[in-house]
Amino acid sequence: MRLPRTAHTGHPWRIHEFARDFRVEDVWSYRTPGAGPDDFPLMLAALAAGAGIDAQPLPVRFLFAVRWKLGALFGWDRDRESLGGRVRPLRERLPDDLRATADPSCGEVAPFTPVYELGDECVRELANKTVHTLMHLGWAPSHDGGHELRMAVLVKPNGRLGRLYMALIAPFRYLIVYPALTRDVERAWRNRARLVPGGAALRS
Repeated sequence: MRLPRTAHTGHPWRIHEFARDFRVEDVWSYRTPGAGPDDFPLMLAALAAGAGIDAQPLPVRFLFAVRWKLGALFGWDRDRESLGGRVRPLRERLPDDLRATADPSCGEVAPFTPVYELGDECVRELANKTVHTLMHLGWAPSHDGGHELRMAVLVKPNGRLGRLYMALIAPFRYLIVYPALTRDVERAWRNRARLVPGGAALRS
């Protein structure tokens, strides 16, 4: 379910300390029935177990394939346009207590790079010629008294090209990508039982 930007900006996440120059583009919530306050690591493990473009529905895979083809054609994804090239990695802004919480060389969420990971939030990062993007995942109280996963997408478009790119992909995000992601997240939560000892006893 799409949420107002204040659902992200009004929560005391650590990301607010060093990402003030990014714009909150989208905020989304995902149902995780039966989730407790300490289940964020389990949610991340469940997501990682089913991660990867190949696991996505055909329309999503097609969109990503088109995007990579365009990127190769126009040079959007060259090394000099990415993290450490055109833009400074967000990791360079982190306070010492966050730097050791994630390994930036870990590629389990490719093409995103891990920035930091805590017990209730984590951040992944991506940069190319069009935009510098942060994906923030947070664990927040839900209206039913449990907890839910929230995703916020923060962006810093690269000039006119970046603003045009974000405008052009908006319909595809809302009509195809986010609905597919919602199904993936909620399916991952339902299937979490196989990730923990005695998990067959877990109930949604």
